[in-house]
Amino acid sequence: MKNIINRIKNDKVLFFLSILIIGVFLVLVIRITYSYLAAFINEARENVTLGSDTTDEFKFIEGDKLDLNVTPTTLPEGGGNYSQSTTYKASLLANSTNNSAEESYYVYFNITENTLQYIEEGSPEVILSVFQGDTEITNIDGLTYGTYNGVAGFDITTITGLYTIASDYAITSNSSDTATIQDWTFTLTYLNQSYDQSANYGNNMNVEFIMSKEEKITLANYIISQYTGVDGDNGLYYHDVDLANGAGDNGYRYSGANPNNYVCFGSATTPCPAENLYRIIGVLNDNGEYQVKLIKADYTTSGMLGTDGRDYIGRSYVDVNGESSYYKGNMTQSDIAAYRWNYDTSVSSSGSNNWTTSEFNTINLNTNYWNYLGATWQNLIAPTTWHLGGMTSSRNTAKAFYDGERNKAGYSSNPTTYTDEIGLMYVSDYGYAAYPDAWTRTLNYYDNSSITSNNWLYMGLSEWTITPISSTSANVFGLNNSGFLTSYNPDNGYSVRPVFYLKSNVEYAGGSGTESDPFTLVV
Repeated sequence: MKNIINRIKNDKVLFFLSILIIGVFLVLVIRITYSYLAAFINEARENVTLGSDTTDEFKFIEGDKLDLNVTPTTLPEGGGNYSQSTTYKASLLANSTNNSAEESYYVYFNITENTLQYIEEGSPEVILSVFQGDTEITNIDGLTYGTYNGVAGFDITTITGLYTIASDYAITSNSSDTATIQDWTFTLTYLNQSYDQSANYGNNMNVEFIMSKEEKITLANYIISQYTGVDGDNGLYYHDVDLANGAGDNGYRYSGANPNNYVCFGSATTPCPAENLYRIIGVLNDNGEYQVKLIKADYTTSGMLGTDGRDYIGRSYVDVNGESSYYKGNMTQSDIAAYRWNYDTSVSSSGSNNWTTSEFNTINLNTNYWNYLGATWQNLIAPTTWHLGGMTSSRNTAKAFYDGERNKAGYSSNPTTYTDEIGLMYVSDYGYAAYPDAWTRTLNYYDNSSITSNNWLYMGLSEWTITPISSTSANVFGLNNSGFLTSYNPDNGYSVRPVFYLKSNVEYAGGSGTESDPFTLVV
């Protein structure tokens, strides 16, 4: 071996070829080792009713856990797709008195977390196939069925949320000796595509299949169900193309003086602590699916958002010398913290309206406040694409702001979107929270008493929105304490109310939405 090594060292051609071969080998090893890695976890849920001589036995039998651990061995380059299947069962045995039974149940597919991505547009990575017995399920609301790389099923590559596979599904039994069994077979397939899939290295998807006697209702669906078809009933307005001066986004928004849109978030205590009360801006489709958008019902303290970072300032510039007579909340005003929007003096002496460089955003909201919420409740919050377009003036209507925020206008050097969990309200959110008569008015006139008394988002302190002035790099829209929209320098300090979207699969647990009986969530 030593002689061979010396010969290679002394022969320049052999030495060069050896290095080349080793390099190619290392590239191949890295390519194969890191191309296809993802973890799938299946968590079963069981709902069992035991029978007797006079009662039926109805139960669900969970299937095997799926652990679709994609490795170079299970999904080699040039090889086939990688699949795993599990079968859940619904079982009904009639009682021996009647020898006849009939029940119904629900079947759900729930993706609680998903960090996978499309590597090539239109080319799925993961497919779900579902069979009830020998019958293939080809229609699930919210999912797209097709045949991909030879596999028939639903593309779930980037999907999250709770999806109904079967609703009020009937099962009957005419025997007390032999149970009727209905099989539900779920197959997850990781497609072995011809392109490099290594961008999904380290990403994962957490999956559960659920069979239940009771219908599971997401908070989003519950809120939508409260819309009667008449705008204004239950405080809800459906912003389709027929709603005059509306957003036109097919979202459901709460508007008016004091709708029943309170949610208890961050606590399971009854009654809900004041610091855990939030309110629903609406059920909106900003991120590709209907999600509930929450805003903190009252302002925040430095204990929630922290004092680190360049943007903490203490008390609001407006209210530092005394209590505000406009304030509608219940906090001790001296406890309400104020923050600069973005004191980035590299842009101007008064700061910057680039949200992505704001330490108030990255430190106080998306680090400190995020940690304040805790892991259990963090898991209910969806990563969100925030729209960073703006307008040149507050002399615009809610609809004009809605369009401008979605990048119909924006300062040229600022990004158009930003993705993170916690943000602030848009100007359009504030505009549409007022009763519909206000939607024809420009927001610089929103201090009119007929508007402030019929706008549930008005809280009486000067506060920030997330919407920048589009014609400059150093001005942001904020609310004056008397209710009108104005322009502020980003180095000013004002009150804040964090805003975030719930994941679409978050379930409604109870409550009527009033401040004393807020909506509660399944945690």
